[in-house]
Amino acid sequence: MAVTVTETAAREINSIIHQQELDPEKIRLRVGVKGGGCSGFSYLLDLTETQKDSDEMWEFTYKTAPKSRKSQPVAVGAGAGSENEPESSAPSAQGDSFTIRVICDPKSYLYLNGTTIDFKDEIMGRGFVFNNPNATSSCGCGSSFSA
Repeated sequence: MAVTVTETAAREINSIIHQQELDPEKIRLRVGVKGGGCSGFSYLLDLTETQKDSDEMWEFTYKTAPKSRKSQPVAVGAGAGSENEPESSAPSAQGDSFTIRVICDPKSYLYLNGTTIDFKDEIMGRGFVFNNPNATSSCGCGSSFSA
């Protein structure tokens, strides 16, 4: 199973990439876990150009249509290594879509397999939210978990 990104989270990631004037073709969203946090493991998110051969990688393309039109992510590639490099799903000349490439190291993938990353913007705060089916418990803030 992939580590997936909701349309809302993908739009926020795409916005950050453009605000920081990063090259969307080279940037990957690295997701991972590290020991620590109040529940045992903490989630990691990072925008990077560095990808290792051992990383799992998934590519999702979203329409840039107004938010009122719901679009579903389309997984273009999955797996690790150079044989699964992103297929040519770059945004079209009209700019009607954008692509988010998600990478994860093998050890983190053991804990994140099947996780969905969302983005919430609410009165009490805004940030990325992890829906992790492997977590047996999580802290109140949602930034750490135990498995």
